[in-house]
Amino acid sequence: MKGGKAKAETTRVDASLKRKGAGTQRAGKKTAKKEKAVKDPNKPKRPASAFFIFMEDFRVQYKQKHPNNKSVAAVGKAGGDKWKSMSEAEKAPFAAKAEKRKDEYNKKMNAYNKKSAEGTNGADDEESDKSKSEVNDEDDEDGDDSAEVRRG
Repeated sequence: MKGGKAKAETTRVDASLKRKGAGTQRAGKKTAKKEKAVKDPNKPKRPASAFFIFMEDFRVQYKQKHPNNKSVAAVGKAGGDKWKSMSEAEKAPFAAKAEKRKDEYNKKMNAYNKKSAEGTNGADDEESDKSKSEVNDEDDEDGDDSAEVRRG
């Protein structure tokens, strides 16, 4: 009897899912993508953590010891294991470098935020909204009528 009861429960659950339209909601969420904001190429990159600074040095040492290794995962795993086994005193130089990079990043971000607050790109934004053909049409109107002669 237990087997029959379990089967009845699963069919009841399946039926309730069909009524609620769970499948269509899930599919709708997958297709509805949020538009990504365009990243500013001038924005400073975030600084590396102490671990990633350690990994910069560790990768070089690991490649010297294991020149035939092509696996990125093996390097990452070995680096993670070594980082975990290190004492705080051994990690201190990497933490100091990370702190220094973070200070530099904060200075760059403050300068970047000041520039963006001033709106230094105000004149460029108006022109960039137009397509190249619209800009060329404006140039043709300002100059002589040679463009009309070429067109026909």
